[in-house]
Amino acid sequence: MHLKKSHNILEIKSMRVLIIISAILFINVFSGVTVKAGEIELQHNVPDRYIVIQGDTLWSIASRFLKDPWRWPEIWNQNRKQVKNPYTIYPGDIIVLEKTAEGSQLKLSNEKAAVKLSPKMRIEKLGVHGIPNIPVNKIKPFLSQPLVIEKHALNKAPLILGTSDNRVILSTGDTIYIRDLPADQGASWQVFRAGKALMDPDDNNRILGYEAIYLGDVEAKNYALISTVKVTHSVQEILNGDRLIRSPADTLADYVPHAPNFAVEGRIISVYGGVAEVGENAIITLNKGVHDGLEEGHVLAIYRKSKVKSPIGKIVALPDERIGLVLVFRVFDKVSYALVTQSSQAIKVLDAVRTPD
Repeated sequence: MHLKKSHNILEIKSMRVLIIISAILFINVFSGVTVKAGEIELQHNVPDRYIVIQGDTLWSIASRFLKDPWRWPEIWNQNRKQVKNPYTIYPGDIIVLEKTAEGSQLKLSNEKAAVKLSPKMRIEKLGVHGIPNIPVNKIKPFLSQPLVIEKHALNKAPLILGTSDNRVILSTGDTIYIRDLPADQGASWQVFRAGKALMDPDDNNRILGYEAIYLGDVEAKNYALISTVKVTHSVQEILNGDRLIRSPADTLADYVPHAPNFAVEGRIISVYGGVAEVGENAIITLNKGVHDGLEEGHVLAIYRKSKVKSPIGKIVALPDERIGLVLVFRVFDKVSYALVTQSSQAIKVLDAVRTPD
């Protein structure tokens, strides 16, 4: 009897199954908010319970339970603008789905998993780092680039002159010479080249800005009338005549996905990398930005406009078909960059984006 009691105490101390439901899971257990049928649809194969594992994101977990994981504001009984992300969730936590007379709700689990004891068993605390909202490794390289600039904006930036041996193509490890490099803005710089004009297909191809193409990173070694830098990283060929822009602070915003509370009607105007079609985790450019009310964290649905030729030869427009979701993570005045979080078909330039229904 004494051994059984000690065993139970050890189980309780050694297994942390503390559940703190996150905002992205759309739950407020303290206010008793529930997922009601007709308001938010559950997945057809929704699990009764789920144990969070390393590598999960809050978006991916929400997607296991909800068909539209971005719809958390409808059941989160707090002011999202004042409290961006009040909860955290950790690997090892358990989420359970409970069906009640009022609907279905996600809640804490008081279940304690059994722990096998062994003389060689070493019990350690679970990781204390909460899982991220979205796959930050996918968007982190884009938080400082690509850039949207005015025409000729790079013309006054520090200029790459070349190398001492007059090579045309520069890459990682090369020492290169720079004109007009300021000594008071730090040693870390990024290499850019002027790219294509970003056109608005819904406004007579009005130019919204110009894309600056990120090529790599350099580190300043000394400063003079002609300064010396070393290429520390390159993703494309660096050429004489390319320009430098100071590296931004290494920060990562906490993106909490939410739908705009107003109507958005936009288009995909560019796909990063220049490919014709993309899918999940791709980066795309939209023809909407700050001037249109977009902000970081906004979720938009992607729609495909299609036409068919009828048996009598008439072209008929089909109803718009929803083919994916995107999350806006970087916003400029007239354009923004977004991560494709879901896709059921290949996504193309000129596909429409809207506030999700």
